[in-house]
Amino acid sequence: MSEVSFGAWAIGGGWGTVKDDESSAALRQAVDCGVNFIDTADVYGMGHSERLVAELKHERKEEIVVATKAGRRLDPHTAGGYNARNLTAFVEDSLRNLSTGCLDLLQLHCPPTDGYYMPEVFGALDDLVAAGKIRFYGVSVERVEEALKAIEFPNVQTVQIIYNCFRHRPAELFFPEAKRRRVGVLARVPLASGLLTGKLRPDSSFEADDHRNFNRHGEAFDAGETFSGVDYGVALQAVEELRQLAPPGCSLAKLALRWILMFDAVTCAIPGGKRPAQVAENCAASDLPPLSPEIMAGVASVYESWIRPLVHQRW
Repeated sequence: MSEVSFGAWAIGGGWGTVKDDESSAALRQAVDCGVNFIDTADVYGMGHSERLVAELKHERKEEIVVATKAGRRLDPHTAGGYNARNLTAFVEDSLRNLSTGCLDLLQLHCPPTDGYYMPEVFGALDDLVAAGKIRFYGVSVERVEEALKAIEFPNVQTVQIIYNCFRHRPAELFFPEAKRRRVGVLARVPLASGLLTGKLRPDSSFEADDHRNFNRHGEAFDAGETFSGVDYGVALQAVEELRQLAPPGCSLAKLALRWILMFDAVTCAIPGGKRPAQVAENCAASDLPPLSPEIMAGVASVYESWIRPLVHQRW
């Protein structure tokens, strides 16, 4: 699996204006850069992101593994909604959207915490594997505690969790346990909703349908999904310190992605990208040499000084 892969949330919606031709170009750029793993979800544009990925797979000969997610279409979004009937219906919809007979990887899409204590949820996934509808399954989580509980179920193959320069806690307990159980770790929100590109400013504005405008305090979904739950003003100050750590010729985005890849428990990082140039820069992080102990210590210092009090015990 490509260690820098492609997250397809932005091309489905929730990140402001996006054009399908540019989204398709971004997907092609990813494959051109060697990406062979794409992460999407049924709720990203209500199937639109999945359909764009299906078009890519139809036109390319390369082997591309596609992960999708199910559950966030539930209204209300309750643990009880993750039942066999609903999960089967969501899977059938994704099979149609992705134009395939079997999903490579299905992930539960951040269920409420109670869902991880319901064996019948994972039993329903086992049944979908037995029926040939999905090859493997995993979970996408909000909290470390949910990740640790999920991997107690033996057939959970992957955990998708927010991990970046502003989110260090997963490395403490979860990463060693994931390695011990041979569970893949997909680092999502690796650039903290764009903050870790270094391109956002105090006066940056976001469109009405961009979650960075409407979800800063968790109005629509978990606040940790937007800017990793960090106050915007504080985060910008931390970004300026992180920027000073980047070696000559290295962008902050590449530094942030390379930092994630320094942790051997991480299977891949899944940055999004609405434009080919963004995707190419993200993928170039794989070509960077390992970060020096001084840079790693610098990132840790910035986290301890600015970020830890805001997020560490929340997620």
